[in-house]
This record gives sequence, C-alpha cells and structure tokens, in this order.
Amino acid sequence: MAELEHEIKALIVDACMLDDVSPDEIDSDEAIFVKGLGLDSIDALEIAMAIEKRFGVKIKASDDEKRTIFSSVRNLAAYVDANRA
Repeated sequence: MAELEHEIKALIVDACMLDDVSPDEIDSDEAIFVKGLGLDSIDALEIAMAIEKRFGVKIKASDDEKRTIFSSVRNLAAYVDANRA
C-alpha cells in the first residue's frame, strides 16, 4: 500500500501543479483539502480525473463518501486499491 500511496502523492503533485511540494513531503494521513495541502474542489476534480486515467478507477460516490475518500492520501489509496480491476 505504501507504493500506491506514493504513486497517488506524485499524481496529486502533478495534477494540481504543486511546484513547491514534493510527494515525499505529503503525509499519508494529512488532510488533502482546506487544511493540510489546502486544495479546493477544482483540485478534487483534477485528482479524480487523473486517478481515473492512471488507475481506471472512477470515483462515483455520495458527497459523504467523497469527503471520506478524499480526506487523506491513505483513504484515497485504499479506495483505489479496492476498486481497480
């Protein structure tokens, strides 16, 4: 799972053009939005599209589930791991 988390961190850095952040600086349990990395809903869309393209996993969930899935890299990695072919 650590390898998948690192891959997702790199994907977040690329998709959101975080030039001043390296994947190694992102804590897997840190909040991705508002606090933590400080990303917004546009960034969430970019991340979701990048995950679908990279892993073939489309994030179709209710708003409450999306909040949980996108709450941290660890949760996002667990969702991708459970839903990829």
